[in-house]
Amino acid sequence: MTPATMQDTSEGLRVEDLTIRFGGNVAVNGVSFSAPGGRITGLIGPNGAGKTTTFNACTGLLRPSAGTVHLFGQDVTAKNVSTRAQLGLGRTFQRMEVFNSLTVAENVALGREASLAGRTPWRQLFATGHERAAVRDAAEEAIALCGLESLAGRRAGALSTGQRRLVELARVLAGPFRMFLLDEPSSGLDPSETEGFCAILRRVVAERGVGLLLVEHDMALVSSICEYVYVLDFGELIFQGTMAEVAASEAVQAAYLGSEPVHV
Repeated sequence: MTPATMQDTSEGLRVEDLTIRFGGNVAVNGVSFSAPGGRITGLIGPNGAGKTTTFNACTGLLRPSAGTVHLFGQDVTAKNVSTRAQLGLGRTFQRMEVFNSLTVAENVALGREASLAGRTPWRQLFATGHERAAVRDAAEEAIALCGLESLAGRRAGALSTGQRRLVELARVLAGPFRMFLLDEPSSGLDPSETEGFCAILRRVVAERGVGLLLVEHDMALVSSICEYVYVLDFGELIFQGTMAEVAASEAVQAAYLGSEPVHV
C-alpha cells in the first residue's frame, strides 16, 4: 500500500501526563494532549517552552520521567524510535536534516528505504524488485506533491533554503507514515514559500487522512492551517483551543509578552 492510499481515522497520537526531567530540572511537567488523524494540530509557545523536548519524547528520542505516549491506541512509551516509525510515526527536525551530496530524488527515496530496513539495514542492500519499485513510486509521488520534479536530479546542497525545506518534507512524506511531527518546518521560508508549504500540508491531510502535529513560531501559518492548538510555557500546558480562542487568551498573551505577539 502506498502512502497516498493510507487512511487513518484512529486517535492518532495521545500524550498523557508527560513529565521530562534533566537532573533536577523539569523541562516538561504533566503535559497532556492529542493529535488525531485527519487533523492538523498545533503545539506552540515561546522559546524554551519545551516543545522540541516534547517532540523528542513522542518519537522515542527521550524516555519520559513520567506519563505515557500512545500511538494509534498502542502504548509506545517504552518503544524505540525505529518501532514507532514502523508503527507509522514520521518526523522532521528543527535543524534541517538534508544530505547535501545526494540528489533531491536520492534524499526523498531515503524516507521510504529507511522504513523497509527497520532494524535490519542490510535489507536496503538486498531489496526485492517489488521493494525497489515501492521506493521509486513513493519518492516520485512525494516529489510531485512538493513540486520538486524539475529539481529531482540536482544535488540538495545546491538548493535554496526553501527548496531544501521542501526536500525534507518530501522525504518524510515518502515514508509509510500516518502521523507526522513537524518541528518548525517553515523556518527560513519567505511568505510565498510558506503559502505553498501550507497548501501541501492541507492536501496531505485531505488525501491521506493522516494526522499532523506542528511546532511552529509563525503564528500566521498556525492560524491558517491548525484546527486545534495547544500552548506550552515553561514546560506546562497553559491553554488549548482554536487559534481564535488562543489569540484571545490572557494567559497566552502574557506568555508571549516580550517575545512575539499572537495574531490571527
